Amino acid sequence: MKILLIEDEHKIAEFVIEGLTAAGYTVSHADDGEKGLEALLLGAHDLVILDLMLPKINGFDVLQRARQAGNTTPVIILSAKVDLSDRLMGFDMGAEDYLPKPFFVEELIARIKVALHRHAPEQVREISVSNLMLDVVNHKVQWFDVTAVLSQREFSLLAFLMRSPGHIYSRQQILKHVWEINFDPETNVVDVCVRRIKRKLERGSNSRLSPIESVRGVGYRLRMEVEA
Repeated sequence: MKILLIEDEHKIAEFVIEGLTAAGYTVSHADDGEKGLEALLLGAHDLVILDLMLPKINGFDVLQRARQAGNTTPVIILSAKVDLSDRLMGFDMGAEDYLPKPFFVEELIARIKVALHRHAPEQVREISVSNLMLDVVNHKVQWFDVTAVLSQREFSLLAFLMRSPGHIYSRQQILKHVWEINFDPETNVVDVCVRRIKRKLERGSNSRLSPIESVRGVGYRLRMEVEA
């Protein structure tokens, strides 16, 4: 499970990251509200731990903007603001839970488990966009009458684009989500992977446009409508 921690206090962040990592979670960290909101909107995390008193954008605004954008990732607020009015505001804005500081990491982990269990999705077997279908179980893609088996990276990249048709992702965003590492921005690994997917989809496709569209100077997106 991937958890995003949005916390500006270095010592608290280290404490939480150490505890969650020991419990088997993968933790990403943002030390201000602006970075945290950007990471949250990418939709690559299973749960968010959110401080309220953050630089640049406060935690309430981060949560409000995420919900307004349609992001439903469960959020646990972790804050020294313990007044009832603050806790009620957090829940009204869509927080899953509210844990006051100081806290025990064991209690935080227990609350994370409850939140993740509550939001556990049913097993998704396929992702479909128009005439493009991705078999999640077998890592196969079908485009009109063309069927191909994808590698793990190819599958992850195409699934990432298919979850937000029409949204343009930069190469750096794709690298961070699919490869989970910040590569050298000059690397062409994303372009190579996209070319491999396109070749597999274009075999026997009667010269149809690829469902993956390159946006010059920006990145890639999945076409909103895959034409016949």
